[in-house]
Amino acid sequence: MTDVQSRQNAPKPPQVEITAPKGRPMLSWVGKKPLRYLPALPAQHVEAFDPSGDLAKIKPRSTWLDWPAAYPKTGLLFHGDNKEILANLLAAGFRGRVNCVYIDPPYDSGADYVRKVELRGVAGSTKIAGEQYSLGEQLQYTDIWNNDGYLQFMYERLILIRELLSESGNLFVHCDDTRNYVIRAIIEELFPSNFRNEIIWKRSTSTGLAKKRCGTLHDTIYWYSKSPQYTFNMQYHDYEAKYLKRAVKDSDGREYIPIPTGNPGPRPNLYYAYKGYWPHPNGYKWTPEKMAEFDRDDRLIFPEDKNGRIQYKQYLDEMEGVKLQDLWTDIPAKCQDLWTDIPAVNPVANERLGYPTQKPETLIERILQMASNEGDIVLDCFVGSGTTCAVAQKIGRRWIGCDLNKGAIQTTAKRLQQVIEEQLAAPAAQPALIDEPADAPPPCQLSISIFRVNDYDLQIQHNEAVRLASEYIGVETNRSDAYFDGTLGKSLAKIIPFNHPLSPLDLDDLKRELEARKTEDRDVTLICLGLDVAAQGWIEEWNRLRKKSNNVPNRIRVIELRTDPTYSGFLKHEPASAKIKIARSPDKAAVTVTIEDFISPTIVKRLNLEADLFQKKIKDWRSMVDSVMIDRAYDGKVFNVTLWDLPEKKTDLVAGNYEVPAPSGSETTTVAVKIVDMLGEEVLLTKEV
Repeated sequence: MTDVQSRQNAPKPPQVEITAPKGRPMLSWVGKKPLRYLPALPAQHVEAFDPSGDLAKIKPRSTWLDWPAAYPKTGLLFHGDNKEILANLLAAGFRGRVNCVYIDPPYDSGADYVRKVELRGVAGSTKIAGEQYSLGEQLQYTDIWNNDGYLQFMYERLILIRELLSESGNLFVHCDDTRNYVIRAIIEELFPSNFRNEIIWKRSTSTGLAKKRCGTLHDTIYWYSKSPQYTFNMQYHDYEAKYLKRAVKDSDGREYIPIPTGNPGPRPNLYYAYKGYWPHPNGYKWTPEKMAEFDRDDRLIFPEDKNGRIQYKQYLDEMEGVKLQDLWTDIPAKCQDLWTDIPAVNPVANERLGYPTQKPETLIERILQMASNEGDIVLDCFVGSGTTCAVAQKIGRRWIGCDLNKGAIQTTAKRLQQVIEEQLAAPAAQPALIDEPADAPPPCQLSISIFRVNDYDLQIQHNEAVRLASEYIGVETNRSDAYFDGTLGKSLAKIIPFNHPLSPLDLDDLKRELEARKTEDRDVTLICLGLDVAAQGWIEEWNRLRKKSNNVPNRIRVIELRTDPTYSGFLKHEPASAKIKIARSPDKAAVTVTIEDFISPTIVKRLNLEADLFQKKIKDWRSMVDSVMIDRAYDGKVFNVTLWDLPEKKTDLVAGNYEVPAPSGSETTTVAVKIVDMLGEEVLLTKEV
């Protein structure tokens, strides 16, 4: 049976039913289509981090009673398209169980966001070049769609988020000024009558140097709830320093601020004289009985002049702060004379991770404290650098993170591992391993499980291959087209994913796309690695029908890169490689791992160096390595991190030599070593010892 037949005969994944949106108003765009059913693709467990034995020791507690049995009681990270991941979560039993969602999606701003990367322990002159971008920048994800495609993209994911939210759940969508108005229209359709706030986050510096418009100093965060009965915990601003300077001391040395007793709004029923003192024209704030009670407690300040007004002693130790408003400010912490609300991302605290769109932990903490409770489930399906998950871990929430970008998952995993190790080192972490009390204190989990939905390693490789193939063949790329990769001459060009030959399934997709484009009359060029026999017949029949009449468009031409005389031998990806020694100690009690050498051809290429010149310039292979992980008992499916070597500073290098305890009671074990280079490429080597 051929691969194509196997795919055609394979059982279909289960379908997840989606509730139809019924809200108003309704924004329209070309190709708008609500989700009704969605296939639930399975998730593959690929990695686990469990330094405390949390997975084995912790027993079900009341905090976890609503957790579906399909997934372990850990923090969950998913690598893949978040549309497929959200469908998987619905099928797994998370429908109506997520308490709070914060997302910071791409803004459709036409900008390319990059993460800075450089070699460890090497001077800045050897920073890694990232594609066509400047030195020190690696393409992480591209933030470009055509307008209609972007709206459909967000519409589908917000529909799925609505299905996952609990009835008391909250949604926060972070936007800039380029698309916030259409995003709000979409949310209004999906969450009718449940708008809570338009939060304005004012930054300390504008985005870019505007020359023909005003600089942008703010982002918008839309807050909607699933229903009128939603979780809300009032948060407070700190008082301004100049306000606190008004404080005076009473006879006991207790500090207070005199505040008016007049009511801010007209209250005729509270307009009376107390001990001969009349209030503000609106009346007093309190009844005569309450005023008398405050008087007995020595909380009132009477002026000498009977025409003056009584004041109230507001003691500082009783003041919670200024109730939260919808304008939040990002003021650098160094400005001590200013009111600091949401400090910027803190590089000193190792918070800065190289993502230009990274948000400060204090911003996310305020949202989660306000809109969720201890033990609640928090979801971020555009996880980026992992700020939402890191904050949720720190303040005792359960969390789920998703991202299509592999670099984002790696960054988030490393960040969460550091947080968990810090929590384990603190005495307060120990109660998390106790079965009771029912409402367990933070942290909720001390372990991480990483899953992959669909094979998105290949998808990431395909994105790189599209760029290389386009440059080599001469395809003029068009990032605004959601299906075709660009044009080749006068024809549309589509590069078929290189992990499989061109098949009838790919051609059926092409046919559906062309049928949706009624006025498209250009021919199509398909670029592929391998051509299925059935696909060859499909194309011949398609083109034969187009010979009968000049009015039938869209003839298909195929460039098969392995056999085409012009382009053969094009794609040669040389993966990273390592030379490793893995051995068991004579007493069988320990396993030693020695990494003798490592090379990343991709890094060498991006530094524009020949291999021998690279060895002379970069003398230590460890400069290319971001981290090393070891699984002392690898089962061939899930990589359980026994040892994790991630140097804290960029100037530090991995050790390269390791010793871990051997599994007790086993004569032999399979040891796996995973090496991640500075560009996120992984090498996995195993040996039975």
